Amino acid sequence: MLPRRESPGPSSVAQPRSAEHRDPASLTTRKARSSRSPKGAAPSGSGNAVIHVLVVGDQPIVRTGLRLLIEGHARTWAVDEAGNCPEDIGKIGKQPDVVVADPDSSQEHPVVWLSRLFERLGDLRMVVLASGYDQKLCRRLGRLGVMGVVPKSQSVDFLLKAIERVHAGEVWLERSTVAGLIRGMTGSEFGPALGTEAAKMATLTRREREIIECLGEGLDVSAIARQLFISEITVRHHLTSILEKLGLHDRFSLVFYAYRHGLSAPPR
Repeated sequence: MLPRRESPGPSSVAQPRSAEHRDPASLTTRKARSSRSPKGAAPSGSGNAVIHVLVVGDQPIVRTGLRLLIEGHARTWAVDEAGNCPEDIGKIGKQPDVVVADPDSSQEHPVVWLSRLFERLGDLRMVVLASGYDQKLCRRLGRLGVMGVVPKSQSVDFLLKAIERVHAGEVWLERSTVAGLIRGMTGSEFGPALGTEAAKMATLTRREREIIECLGEGLDVSAIARQLFISEITVRHHLTSILEKLGLHDRFSLVFYAYRHGLSAPPR
């Protein structure tokens, strides 16, 4: 059993004790930091890694403006743009690391053309910009496979952090959205795993189960390391091992797997 943690606050799953790690990417929500990164600097924690970002939207001025905005604040990233009509989506060549989509710039329902993007690009990590926070729409986007929703009222730093975390395989969603996704699953999807899944879970070590529980509570890598008194590198090694053992691709799928099979308590 893990030591008792503090009660979760208003995040997408739970809040770590430190505000520094109150991160939507770990299925938690935080406000953008008050201090902005210097213009042209790489986002915090990104180092010199190149992330290929594709901005998709219907209106060229809005689309290009967003591309230039991201380029101006993250010059180590490669940023392209594309329209959202079927012809433009069909012309997308190189698989992007992260798609930033602006559904408000299209007269077509966002779920329709975002579905085309997923069909065209397959295994896709996407951040959607939203003029408001419509929980019903966000739940539909989450079921579609969208890993991040960023209100347009937020700062550029907030968007860059979302892109960075989604690229890392984490999720940037509000607590209420995640809870809605969980409630939308049938009751039979929860509970003890049987057969093949039970065999996979039996290979998990005690430490790996502790890390899964922490992840389900919304702690990011740094907070997990502090909570368990281990290094961040060790946490990342454990996460890699967990994903391999369970046959999962990223932390997003791991969290929902944990909820379905009783490895972590889902948000209420």
